[in-house]
Amino acid sequence: MGLLQTGAKITAKFYKKRFLNWEKNSVALQEKQFEMLVENGKKTSFGKEHNFDKIKTYEDFKNNVPIRDYEDFKPYIERIIEGEENVVWNKKTIYFAKSSGTTSGAKYLPITSDSIHNHINSARLALLNYVLKTKNTGFLDGKLMFVSGSPELDKTGNILTGRLSGIVNHHVPGFLRRNQLPSYKTNCMEKFEEKVEGLIDETKKENLTLISGIPPWVEMYFEELLKKMGKQAVKDVFPGLSLFVYGGVNFEPYEGRLKKLIGKEIDYLETYPASEGFIAFQYDFPRDGLILIPDMGIFFEFIRAKNFGNSDAKRLKLSEIETGINYVVIINNNAGLWGYNIGDTVKFVSKNPYKLIVTGRVQQFTSAFGEHVIAEEVESSINEACKKTGAEIVEFTVAPLKHNPDGKPCHEWFIEFSKNPESIKKFSETLDNLMQEKNIYYKDLIKGKILQPLIIRKVEENGFVNYMKSIGKLGGQNKIPHLKNDRSIAEFLKNHVK
Repeated sequence: MGLLQTGAKITAKFYKKRFLNWEKNSVALQEKQFEMLVENGKKTSFGKEHNFDKIKTYEDFKNNVPIRDYEDFKPYIERIIEGEENVVWNKKTIYFAKSSGTTSGAKYLPITSDSIHNHINSARLALLNYVLKTKNTGFLDGKLMFVSGSPELDKTGNILTGRLSGIVNHHVPGFLRRNQLPSYKTNCMEKFEEKVEGLIDETKKENLTLISGIPPWVEMYFEELLKKMGKQAVKDVFPGLSLFVYGGVNFEPYEGRLKKLIGKEIDYLETYPASEGFIAFQYDFPRDGLILIPDMGIFFEFIRAKNFGNSDAKRLKLSEIETGINYVVIINNNAGLWGYNIGDTVKFVSKNPYKLIVTGRVQQFTSAFGEHVIAEEVESSINEACKKTGAEIVEFTVAPLKHNPDGKPCHEWFIEFSKNPESIKKFSETLDNLMQEKNIYYKDLIKGKILQPLIIRKVEENGFVNYMKSIGKLGGQNKIPHLKNDRSIAEFLKNHVK
């Protein structure tokens, strides 16, 4: 056993008490985060404008700090860019994590000298917990590949700016960096297709033991790798591969295809990093939810998704949540985000420990006919339909079809198959029945003949890749929305249907 393996096992045991404390005392730990954040917030312009000196309880906090999205928070970001100090946090903003915006274009989310530890240490804790639970340290003896955004950073004002994954790349510990792939040069490639070629050239002769990245882009790398190497499965190129770390999307729709490409059983570690903070990671193996990180500079609030946007929607702290309910995540953190809506929805599957699953995005739903279908429902339905019919998919998205020339309105599913079902009719019926089981409103609309059953459009090879190219978001941390309440993606894809 090498030094890295021995060190990882010793360190993992050291953190066992902390993990057990999360299991038993997450509510108390969250209260401490709340007190710490408010105390530091008093010293900021934001705190003075929102009466932090009078905040004694969570109720006081809710009465003084409204929920904001990025557009509402943007004036404070602009003051930071202009060089003003202590705007939202009493420590220096050292980075802006740049992510896709909505009406305001790109978003610039602050990372401070305090909050950077959330991003770095949480990822480390996820791996240490994995070592503790599985005893697998073999991956540390090989090469570790992180398919990330470019580590090249620009400046916004005087503040270094880049994709979160690119920023984090600068903080990989020295003892891991010697085993890290790809090279800085390849990681900086902006065109993802060129980057894939670079990844293949740098990895094809290496002992790759861990890969980390968003599933659809890792899948694309694996497919191109096998073509170039003339192999049937990834295990034939990387026999030592034992761990896949991923986050950002629901893994289930990609699971079947990735397992087939790899060609052997390996471990999978799910994480939940966001530009606003590292929120949770897979705690047990096999997976049954992600444990919320309660003591890393974030105080969490939750609003029932079905009530979100209503003036009387109740804000809840961790002790008030219920399992099985879809919540919008609100963050207050030591980067200076206050009452900040990150746009994600989650559902808790247990308490003590508080474990959750990510169910989608606030904006990602389809309710053109009053059905309010969410990402969790379409993702789990297509996963089950594939298992029942033997189909495999590359990617998919769902859009409402209000004016159907061939019948009643319906949901239109655009699916790129890597393995076609034997009968598209059977697949379609299976998928529609699963959707009806998961969403009572959808079922009522089908049974009431307001909607006709869903329609499947088979997308040609690389149809989704071409869509991402067309909007300049191929690769990196960019993801295809699995459903929309409009036809912005559908209008492109209908020209790429078989």
